[in-house]
Amino acid sequence: MKKYLSGALALLILFSCQPVQKEEQKVKKPKLVVGIVIDQLRHDYFERYADNFGKDGFKRLIKGGFYNHNTHYNYVPTYTGPGHASVYTGTTPATHGIIANNWYDKNIKTSVYCAEDTSVHTIGSTSEAGLMSPHRMLSSTITDELGLSTNFKSKVVGISIKDRGSILPAGHNPTGSYWYDKSNGHFVSSSYYGKEELPSWLQAFNARNLADQYLNQAWELSMPLEKYTQSTADDMPYEMKVRGKEKPIFPYDLKALRAENGNFGLLPNTAFGNTILAELAMATMEGEEMGQDEITDFLALSFSSTDYIGHGFGPRSVEVQDAYIKLDQEIARLFKHLDEKVGEGNYLIFLTSDHGCAEVPEYLQANKIPANHYDGKAYVQNMSKALNQKFGQGEWIEDYSNEQFFLNHDLIKESNIELDAVRRFLVNEALNLEGVAEAYSATDMQRTEFTEHKASALQMGYNFKRSGDVLLVLEPGWFYQTRSATTHGTGYAYDTHVPLIWYGAGIKSGTSYKRQNIDDIAVTLAHILGTNLPNGATGEPIEEILE
Repeated sequence: MKKYLSGALALLILFSCQPVQKEEQKVKKPKLVVGIVIDQLRHDYFERYADNFGKDGFKRLIKGGFYNHNTHYNYVPTYTGPGHASVYTGTTPATHGIIANNWYDKNIKTSVYCAEDTSVHTIGSTSEAGLMSPHRMLSSTITDELGLSTNFKSKVVGISIKDRGSILPAGHNPTGSYWYDKSNGHFVSSSYYGKEELPSWLQAFNARNLADQYLNQAWELSMPLEKYTQSTADDMPYEMKVRGKEKPIFPYDLKALRAENGNFGLLPNTAFGNTILAELAMATMEGEEMGQDEITDFLALSFSSTDYIGHGFGPRSVEVQDAYIKLDQEIARLFKHLDEKVGEGNYLIFLTSDHGCAEVPEYLQANKIPANHYDGKAYVQNMSKALNQKFGQGEWIEDYSNEQFFLNHDLIKESNIELDAVRRFLVNEALNLEGVAEAYSATDMQRTEFTEHKASALQMGYNFKRSGDVLLVLEPGWFYQTRSATTHGTGYAYDTHVPLIWYGAGIKSGTSYKRQNIDDIAVTLAHILGTNLPNGATGEPIEEILE
């Protein structure tokens, strides 16, 4: 008996000497998540314009947050609609279905817009700006999953100048989604969301008529022109021509220009577009009382004017540099508001972009770097001629858009020709087009799993039901002929490489140069918030953020 007692005593002493295992502490969820997408923000802008930023805006984010420097879009095409959808669904167009801003619908044989919905009507205006909804987005968003996880007690709101920049991030069942109406300078919504009038706080915001006030001012430089050393001259031949102004140079007298340039439609093309959205962000947080209890709320905020300005003037323009100097000040104002109303440490911010942009071809050519435009109509004419010579006269191509050919399946079937034979022929012929580096058929996308390089990016953007029959990869620096100075859409680094910064509740400061894909953001947020992953998620959690 003594033997057994002494043995038990020894075991008791042994276990009492073991280190006490602390119960795993539950990470405190933020009261508010603010997702910031800056449209067409290239990765190099934060470095190029750093000397022009104050300490309370972008620099506060970078210094106090965690910066994933090597974040990329892992699919083609890199446009605004797919970009916003991918950030918030945690997957790519292959799954969420937003394959471009506009695409050819093979069933109804016409082009459709990613957020268009003619079954609904505008709320807050008599215009058609509100004929929109997320019905074409096929998978759930992190904002959807947050709502589901709290029995829709979380307040989820999307805001942007662009409708798609608000609608897609807000998800399928948000508290609200609001965007700019170019016909009157107010923010509107859609009857899709189940309400027949705007909330009272937004009605009060619209009554301030801020757009009208801004358009009666001038867009002026933030500092003397000679200090814009990161930009080209203020008058470059490829820059957007503003009606009523001889040269595209500062200052821009908006009061004098508005009548000839779309009136309220002019605002998004100026730095004031970011100013009004920052004002709306603060009004939204106040009006919806976001971040005021222990149930996490989510504000999805997308700054669009940087994209309008970038397209019009190019990535090395004085206009773009000045827009970011002013946007830095708006970010600082948002920080101040969050600190005062929600409390530092109670909110989580992530900031990224929906795509980058190309250098202006004329600028690269002037510096002996290969780049050019192509003529889409000429592509169609050349390929139609080749198809006619091979298979006989006919309208073999129904549409060409987003560097994809859509073939006439009815004609091919009637002609008793194998579809894959036509696709393969077109692939081989497309390689003769100037500016085309590679070409792939829908058959390639459907039957072969590509794991790297450009073919993989095409496949991640290829949707079986919505994408075309032949997909092109352009040479670096090439894009379609456009009246804009630049654009985006390729799988090259200048379009795919974007910043990703995390800041606030539970985020330690630091940097990482590990490759991250854009679909990792929503998956990481799901782990932070304790929700299910979005139902089509393909990304991976960013371990450094969760450690």
